[in-house]
Amino acid sequence: MAAHRHWYLEGITSDGSRRAHPVTKLPFRVGREAGNDLAIDARGLSRQHAELRSDGEGGLLVADLGSTNGTFVNRERITAPRVLAENDVVHFGNAEYRLGAEVTTILATAPADERTLIVPKGQALSENFVRHERQFEELLQGRGLAAALQPIVRADDGRLFAYELLGRSTHPELPAAPARLFHLAALLDREVELSEAFRRHAVPVIAPRLNGALLFVNAHPKETFSEAFFASLERLRALPGAPQLVVEVHETAVVEVERMRELAARLAGIGMRFAYDDFGAGQARLNELGEVPPHFVKFDMGLLHRLHEADAKKQRVVRELVKLVLDLGSVPLAEGIELEAEAAVCREMGFRLVQGYLTGRPVMVEMPAT
Repeated sequence: MAAHRHWYLEGITSDGSRRAHPVTKLPFRVGREAGNDLAIDARGLSRQHAELRSDGEGGLLVADLGSTNGTFVNRERITAPRVLAENDVVHFGNAEYRLGAEVTTILATAPADERTLIVPKGQALSENFVRHERQFEELLQGRGLAAALQPIVRADDGRLFAYELLGRSTHPELPAAPARLFHLAALLDREVELSEAFRRHAVPVIAPRLNGALLFVNAHPKETFSEAFFASLERLRALPGAPQLVVEVHETAVVEVERMRELAARLAGIGMRFAYDDFGAGQARLNELGEVPPHFVKFDMGLLHRLHEADAKKQRVVRELVKLVLDLGSVPLAEGIELEAEAAVCREMGFRLVQGYLTGRPVMVEMPAT
């Protein structure tokens, strides 16, 4: 028996709710006139704007019908009929829809008094839908979620001290780089879930391989003070053979002394240390550093890049910051070190730990298939 796909166009109504418009026949015409299969009352649309057609194999094509303001697939204007895939984002002029399939429970024609949310003419295309939302959901469940470990070594003799866990993706339809993954997560307002997923899936796999080394894990600024964050760390702490974790607190999350005191106390209560990450990238946060000294201070790579060639004033500033960190009982860590000359200056200034391509590039960790 041949499977039959039920296609629909999902749109956003003026009150912010979502409505699915079933594609009940082909061709399926879209435009401003009432006689279209999907009539959209908006000046940005032509009377007969575009239509969906069969590709002859159960799939869909979209064709522009010579409209004034164009038809776009994934924000690229089409000039010829384009094959569509599930979750493609389609703009008819300024009206935005996402193509869905196989979900029949939500298929219902929108009432006549509901209007599609339209971006005013001349503005950028709207972004109510994100093309890879389904794939991102798969990633959160572990499909294609990967990790890499980068060593952190002692500055004086190069001996291994710890690793940092770095999130990655091997999902065939998603970017591999964490910055791009978090950009996608931001579009979906799910950065916290992505950050937690990296730890939840990777730490149990990595723990048996650490041989007593510490494991630095990242926290997204949006999650740092939440109860869910502490609960997730407690679950990791309860794992058999759980590693000793160091939580990296991003520079932008170090905002108030009282909140940092609370964070330090909560982490101490579950036996975890913490580090200030990207120190020197933005505000120095010297007040918070003095009032709530962390176990480690990771100096931002931008501050240390080619430090051996920096003028005397900059070197003096870095030297004084390292001395301050040491005086407070914290451990200064030089991040992003790529050259031996940089490392030599850092050792001379008093850095105790070094991380960077010079001492070890990130190495992918094989994750179990899900």
